[in-house]
This record gives sequence, structure tokens and C-alpha cells, in this order.
Amino acid sequence: MARPCLRADARRPRTKSDRCPWLRTPVRNYGHVCAERGAPRIIRHALEARRSSRAAHRGARRRNGRLRPGAATRRALQHRRARIERGRDGARRARARGSRRLNLQLAWILAYSALLIGLGAFISRRVRKSDDFLVAGRKLGPGLVFATFLAANIGAGSTVGAAGLGYSLGWSAWWWVGSAGIGCVVLGNTVGPRIWYWARAEGFHTLGDYLEYRYSRSVRGAVALILWPGTVALLAAQLVAISVILHTVAGILRWQGSLLGGLVVVAYFAAGGLLSSAWINLLELVILLAGFVLALPFALDAAGGWSAVVRSIDARPHASASGFFSPVGFGAAGALYHLALLAPSFIVSPGLVQKIYGARSAAAARVGVNWNALGLLLFAALPPCLGIVAAARFPGLPDAQLALPKVILELLPAWLGTLVLAAVFSAEISTCDAVLFMLSTSLTIDLYRTFVNPRAGERELLRASRLSAVAGGACGTAVALGAPTIIGALTVFYALVSVALFVPVVAGLYSRLPDARAALTAIAVSVPLTLALQLGWGERVIGILSPTILGIAASFAVLWGVTAARRRREE
Repeated sequence: MARPCLRADARRPRTKSDRCPWLRTPVRNYGHVCAERGAPRIIRHALEARRSSRAAHRGARRRNGRLRPGAATRRALQHRRARIERGRDGARRARARGSRRLNLQLAWILAYSALLIGLGAFISRRVRKSDDFLVAGRKLGPGLVFATFLAANIGAGSTVGAAGLGYSLGWSAWWWVGSAGIGCVVLGNTVGPRIWYWARAEGFHTLGDYLEYRYSRSVRGAVALILWPGTVALLAAQLVAISVILHTVAGILRWQGSLLGGLVVVAYFAAGGLLSSAWINLLELVILLAGFVLALPFALDAAGGWSAVVRSIDARPHASASGFFSPVGFGAAGALYHLALLAPSFIVSPGLVQKIYGARSAAAARVGVNWNALGLLLFAALPPCLGIVAAARFPGLPDAQLALPKVILELLPAWLGTLVLAAVFSAEISTCDAVLFMLSTSLTIDLYRTFVNPRAGERELLRASRLSAVAGGACGTAVALGAPTIIGALTVFYALVSVALFVPVVAGLYSRLPDARAALTAIAVSVPLTLALQLGWGERVIGILSPTILGIAASFAVLWGVTAARRRREE
């Protein structure tokens, strides 16, 4: 009969030397049992089986003089290793899929960049004189005017920035791009055709040419000095947007994204100027619109539909569907604030006015700019809607500017994410070439030809234009990493443009009374006042009265006050 092993008796502590005389295995604490000497073989076999079964679950058993895992233990270990390997393999596969997606997107962006550079080099063969570079030979039809205007106006603020505002404010973000569309309606039907006739008759290349013709060379120089820093800030804002989107979606470093954007835009714009950028803008516009139009239904489907988005937003404690999904959720004062901030700058922006100079007729300018305005008014709803979807799916993002990259990365299929990435890249690049156009023409005409070398010929002007484009691109790239936010950098530029140019340009077009002294005095008073208000009170002073609105009002009052005083003296 089998009985408990005496050596396994619980009355004394067990040691490593305690062994069962029959099974010759160490005594265990879980109640080792063996047979006395001379026990039947069947009992010994039963005890061995019991010991083997427990060893299979506890560890190892001695066999042939060494410890080896039992059969059950080996099977359990094999299954465990298989599960671990499957988990590791799944993680490796997921990482590989993500890496392949990032590599594919980066490869497409690089190929697209090479296509833009190659197309710019091809079109540059048609650039033989400075007029071709600066105003595209004054041969742009309404289609190219529409394409180059809309591509220039849809940039960092209209995509990444507007999606971020949609993430934070909801449908009220429509006013960021919608205000630009309203400003373009005014430009296309009033200022644009009127200034085109003057440019055609007098051979204007820049807005500075008009200011010198209408007022004096000193007004031209003062405006150029004010606009150069703002133009560099605008270029930096576009490059910041490129770096943010490429870093988040394609995984490259931010400085590499800024450098890539700067190299691409400088390469194709410096080759052909406005002529090459107009045709390249057409390609960029097709990619841009296709990407955003296709992205919206896919993103909504991934979010569970519009009703699911509304329920998710309405469940948040700090938001309600009545305000978040209203175009005036931030109040009528907020809408008027954005309209007053943005619309004037799109009426008198030097880059847009100089594109009008390239139209072949006043009718082409009017039609192209009006179609551009309609496109802006419609497009203004797309990025905010994507931002709203991101707010429903990804609440609590550390930076609202990550809303659009998050949608591209998480909600869209790989092929569409790549297309939308190319669309955003197109938006930023097209605006960059518009900024370089504004900066290089101002440096070439307003500085070089006016003050440095008034007798410069066609070849010298063409060379100076290309060098100015390279220098402007280098400055913008250097400043890009220092711009804290896209919207902040754009606000500085729009404020400078609106305050310095709006009153002198519009008053000069529609009245003969203001003179150079009145224009200079208005600029000298309004620009410092605007900067002081921004430093002292921020974006809003009282209600809808922003520094920009107060600066324009001060410019208007000073210009007409000086004009009235001069007329009284003359009488």
C-alpha cells in the first residue's frame, strides 16, 4: 500500500537533500506521495504518472540524469511562444504597414515636387523678357486668371488653419475663407478692372508702379518697406504649414518639410515667374479640389455619418450643437471682425493686383476673379467641416492645427490620404509662389529699378527678378521655424496690407483730390497706431473694433483731413 513518504513529513522542514527513495526526485511542498520499499509496480507507475502530471504544470522533471520539460510543458511552452510570436509579428506587420504608407506618401510628394519643378523648367523656355516673368506677357485668359487666383488664395490659412478653426469654433470658421471670397467679389467688380486699364496704359508691373504714378516715389518706397517684412512672414506661414503636414502625415522632420517646400517653389517660380506659376497653379488646383472634395464623404463615413458627429459634439460639456454648428456661433460681432480683418487685404493685396495686370483684358480679369470668389465661398465650408469631424473623433488634441493631419492619417484610406496630402501640399506651394511673385517683383521693380539701377535693361531685370525670388525664398525658409502659429503669422500680414494700402489705393482710384502728402501722412499715422494697439490690446480692442479696423479708420480720417486742409489753403 502507498503511504505518505516519511521524508515528506510536514513535522520537520524540508531540505534540498530530501529525496523520495522510490521516484528519486526532490520532495515537493505540495504533498509528495510515494510507495514504501517493495511496493507493487502498478503503484510505482501511478505515482510516476502523478508526478509527471504535476511537473507538466509546475516546471520540469528529471529524466536521464538531467532536467527536461515534460511533454505537456513542452506543448504549453510551444503554444505560448507561438502566441508571443504572433503578437510580435502582428506588431511588426502593423509597423511595416505604417512605414510603407509613410514611405509611399513621401515618395509621391517627392515625385509630385519633381513634376512641378520639371513643368516650371519646361514653361520657362517661353520666358524671354521681363514682361513674361513679371506679368506673363499680359496674355492670361479668364481660365488661367481663375486658376492662379484661386490657387493663390487657398493656402495654409485656408486648409490647415481653417480646419483648426473648425476644430475649435465649428461652422463659424467659414468666415476665415468666406471673408476672402467676399473681398474678391469687390476686387473683381470694382478695383480690379479699373486698375487694369491704368496698368495697360502705363505699363505697370507692381502695385508700387501705380502708387508712384498716382502719388510719388516716396509713397512707393514707404509701402515697399512696410510690406517686405509682412511678405516674408506670409511666406514663412506657408512653409510652416508644409512642415506641419509633412511631419505629421509623412513623418519627416519639420525643418526638412520647410526646406523641401522652399526648394520646390523657388525652383519652379524662379525659372518662369508668373507665366510658369499660372500654368502650374492650374495643375495644383485640380489636385487640391479633387483631394478635398473626395476627403469629406470618406471622413464622414469613417466618423459614422453627420448625425454621429453632431451627437458626439453635443455630448461635450463645453459645446452645444446650436452654437458649434451655426455659421455665426461666435456672434455677429465675430463675423464682422473677420470680414473687416480679411476682406480689405484681398481687395488691395499686391500679389493679387499684380496678377490682374497679367490678364489680357478687363473682361478676362473680371470673369476670372469673380469665378475665383465663387470658388472661395464654396471651398470655405470644406476645411471647417473636416475640422468638425476631427473634433468629434479626436477631442483633446494638443494643437488645433493637427486636426487636418489627424483626419488624413486616421480616417482616410491610404490612396486618398496620399491625394489629400498632395492637395494640401499644392495649396501651400501655390500660395508660396504667389508670395514669391509679390516679393520678387517688389524687390526688382520697387527697389532695384527705382532706386538702384533705373537704366536696367530687359536681361538685367529678368536676372534681378530670379535672384530676388531666390533671396525671398531663402528668407522665408529661415523664418519659417520661428512662426508660432499659421493664423498668427497671417494676421500680421493682413493687418499690414489692409492698413497701409486700403485707403491710399481705393481713394487714389476713385478721387483725384488726395495727394502724396496726404497718403504719406495717412500711412505714417495708421501703421504705428495699428502696431501699438496690437501690442497693447491684442486682436480686439472693443467689441468688433480690432486694431486693423481702427487703423483703417485712422488712415481714412487722416487722408481726408489732410486733403481738406490743403484745399482750404489753396482757396
